[in-house]
Amino acid sequence: MASDDLLTSLEHIAERLDFGEYEAKAYLTILEHGELTAAEIAEYTDIPQPRVYDTVRSLSDSGLVELRESRPMKVLAIDPDEAFADYRDSLSSLVDGLGKRYTKPAREAEGVSLVKSRPTMLRYLEDVIESAEYELMVSLTPDLLDRFHETLASVKDTGVSVEILLSPAAAVPGPEEFDYVDVATTVRTRRGVTTPIVAVADGEYAMYATREGIEGAEDRYGVIFNRSELGFLLSGFLNTVLWTTAETVVDEPISDRFPRRYGTIRRCVADLSRLEGTYYASIDGRDVETGEHTLVEGEIVDVTAESNWIAASMLVDTGDREIEVGGQVAALEDIEAHEIVVGTDGPPGV
Repeated sequence: MASDDLLTSLEHIAERLDFGEYEAKAYLTILEHGELTAAEIAEYTDIPQPRVYDTVRSLSDSGLVELRESRPMKVLAIDPDEAFADYRDSLSSLVDGLGKRYTKPAREAEGVSLVKSRPTMLRYLEDVIESAEYELMVSLTPDLLDRFHETLASVKDTGVSVEILLSPAAAVPGPEEFDYVDVATTVRTRRGVTTPIVAVADGEYAMYATREGIEGAEDRYGVIFNRSELGFLLSGFLNTVLWTTAETVVDEPISDRFPRRYGTIRRCVADLSRLEGTYYASIDGRDVETGEHTLVEGEIVDVTAESNWIAASMLVDTGDREIEVGGQVAALEDIEAHEIVVGTDGPPGV
C-alpha cells in the first residue's frame, strides 16, 4: 500500500471511529440492552440527557446503531459483526500495509528505559514473561493474571519456575475457582492495593510499574531494567519486601528434575532446604573482595537463610576448601552468585 493510501486509510478509520467517552459508554449500553430511549441511556450512564441526542446521532452516522424516529426516539443496536464488517476489512488491509512499512526498533542490550503509555507497559510486561528461560517472578493483579494466562502457562510448560504474587487478596479467586497449577509453581496473595506491578526474568530482565500506570493514569510510569546489575534490585525487592509479606495459596511440590538453574539464591536455598540427598553446584559469580569473575563448583554441604529471606547463602566444598556463596551484592560471603546450576551427579556446569 502506497504512503498516500496508508495515510488516507488511517484518516478514514480515525474519522469514522471518532469515539469519545460518551460515545463509548452509550454504545456499550445500547449493545447490552438492544433498544433504548434517550432518557433510558441517560439513566443507565452518566451522560447528560441533552448530550445523548448528539452522541447517538454520531453513533448512527458511524453505522453502529439505528435510530428509529418516533416519540420518544428509540436507539436500536446493530449486530457488531454487521456494523464492523467494513472496519474489519479496512483494518486488515491497513495493518498489512503498515506491517510492510514497519521497522523493528533496536532494543539496547543494557540500560534503563522509562515508559509512560499503558500499551507499552503491557507489551514490556509480556516480553519479560516470555523471555524467562528458567526463573520468573511476577507481581500482578487478578485482571493481569487473566490477560497473561496463556503466556504464563506456555512459559511454565517449558520448565520455567514461575512464582506469582497477586493483589489485592480480596479480589483473588480461590484455587477452586482458578487453576493456578496451570500457570505457576507457587502463588501468594498480598493484602491491599499498594503492591506495584513487577516482573523479573532469570534475575536479569525486569520491569516495574505503578498500578495507576498499568490502569492508564497519564502521570504514572513504568521502568524497564535490561541488565543484571539493575534487574537484581527488583528481584531483591520482590523477594524480601513483597514475597515475605504475602500468604501462600498454591505451592507445587518441588520437581525432582535436575540439573536446575537459578537466577536468585533465595529460590535455590528455598528448594534445597526442602530436599534430601546430596547436591552439587556450578556457580558463576565474582569474588566479593577482588571483583574478579570466578566459577565455583563442588558439593553443597550447607544452606542457610534468615526467616525473612533478607539473606540466604550456601556453603560449597570444592575439594580444596569450603566457599560461602551469597546472592547479588553479597558482602559477608566469599562469592557473589550471578547464576547457579544445581545437579545430583556432580557439578553440572553453567
